[in-house]
Amino acid sequence: MTRYAVGSIALNVVVAGSGPPLVLVHGFPLDHRMWQAQIEALADEHLVIAPDLRGFGASDVTPGTVTMQQMADDLAALLDVLAVGQPVTLAGLSMGGYVAWQFALRHRPRLARLILCDTRAQADTPEAAAGRLALADRVVAEGAAVVAETLLPRLFAPSTYTQRPALVAATREVILRTNPEGIAAALRGMAQRPDVRPQLREIEVPALVLGGEEDAISPPEEMQQIAQALPRGMWVPIPQAGHMAPCEQPQQVNQAIRQFLAAS
Repeated sequence: MTRYAVGSIALNVVVAGSGPPLVLVHGFPLDHRMWQAQIEALADEHLVIAPDLRGFGASDVTPGTVTMQQMADDLAALLDVLAVGQPVTLAGLSMGGYVAWQFALRHRPRLARLILCDTRAQADTPEAAAGRLALADRVVAEGAAVVAETLLPRLFAPSTYTQRPALVAATREVILRTNPEGIAAALRGMAQRPDVRPQLREIEVPALVLGGEEDAISPPEEMQQIAQALPRGMWVPIPQAGHMAPCEQPQQVNQAIRQFLAAS
């Protein structure tokens, strides 16, 4: 792990392997470690770049509001710092998917392929946005435990809670160690993210859409609709996984990613 100066902030980034670049963008409110199984497996053939987004992990925190557009621009600036000129494959889970949409729309020449994991294309409803804003205020006042207790019961498939308690506990620890101001800034940014469904047809790169069959946050039916709306989208459901499919079923996810990268 190395901290890189990216504009006015420093981002903590894992860079591993060599070959075609693959950028892994974590979900909320996590950090690059959620991709550990992918980093270890895919660095044999790819230059794997796994950053902690602004406000998360060991990266700098920007209080207030951090939009998905800002995070996408951070990634483009990071590629400049790393001297990665080749178009990248960008994979994003959940909030990382929201960032991936903005990267695709704002930095199209830098994108070779997309991998969307357990994410959404539509904006929050007014009620959901209001809930995020209220949660942001609570996190600042009460700490990261508020988010851990709210989110953890929905992240995993039922079997994961019973069969892999260490994974659930480790995820809880990551959330608890995350800066409350960083969590709040991302919540505010997600609350105002745009609905990108009307623009999906413009994203013409090969796109792999992955999702846990038991995802309660990004239901499989919704993920399948995203794949169908993308001109070159392919849908792969992941059995016995919830919202954290790359952690819950890493072998299946890695196999799907390898096949996608080899075919496209």
